[in-house]
Amino acid sequence: MNEIFGIPVPVILGQLLLGLVNGSFYAMLSLGLAVIFGLLGVVNFAHGAFYMLGAYAAWIALDKFGINYWFALVLSPLVVGALGIVLERLFLRHLYKIDPLYGLLLTFGLALIAEGVLREIYGSSGQSYPVPELLTGATNVGFMILPNYRFWVIISSLTICFSTWFIIERTRLGATLRAATENAQLVQAFGINVPVIVMLTYGAGVGLAALAGVLSAPVIQVSPLMGSSLVIVVFAVVVIGGMGSIMGSILSGLALGVIEGFTKVIYPEASNIVVFVIMALVLFWRPAGLFGKD
Repeated sequence: MNEIFGIPVPVILGQLLLGLVNGSFYAMLSLGLAVIFGLLGVVNFAHGAFYMLGAYAAWIALDKFGINYWFALVLSPLVVGALGIVLERLFLRHLYKIDPLYGLLLTFGLALIAEGVLREIYGSSGQSYPVPELLTGATNVGFMILPNYRFWVIISSLTICFSTWFIIERTRLGATLRAATENAQLVQAFGINVPVIVMLTYGAGVGLAALAGVLSAPVIQVSPLMGSSLVIVVFAVVVIGGMGSIMGSILSGLALGVIEGFTKVIYPEASNIVVFVIMALVLFWRPAGLFGKD
């Protein structure tokens, strides 16, 4: 059988693989959101802006200082994560014990500020970021020619996502993080500085978004609006997986990227809304999300 729904199988397989690339970005971004919400209870609407800032940090580092892609993979998340820590200390720490709506509104305002500043400096047009020389070229996978950089995105995203899950869910450090957010007074009684843990957790979540931005820079053009166009989809992914569920965000991001790719082949007009249709169905059937706790 060489066709499905009248479409050649190689075409479908190729689109599914490209969907997995998009799903890798969804997984990384939703992972950062899940970490911040699951451990801090903050709905971080500025996540798309931090993703955009990570891409811009890599582009500026190359354009102004000649810092290559590999160094940018380390430096950009650190710089943007440090910015996140400053914002957490100045603003977010005052909102932890009140309605999460205030955190959402604050982070939404921060996102608008970041977009506005970069649009004023660099304009709305996108900036191209070259694929690193080591990852140029393409590989014949039988049913399509896939650029090597796309392979790198899939492998690195999966490694980062599952490593983060392991640290939070299976290590002593992760247990300390969860305990600090669930019962801060008890943890402080053991001599652990809870405010520092909270601050570093937010910085790490923001750093994950910036890392996704660096990975995406050679794939899409770097622009001030690249985050706002993606963050709504990522929020839908987090809701489907379950707010605060690390594994739910990873698996939902990957699966929805593949489903979106399949929809582009079968019924392209629905590819932009299929994620939200699935979100509506999941909320109707299980409001806590597929992997969330009731």
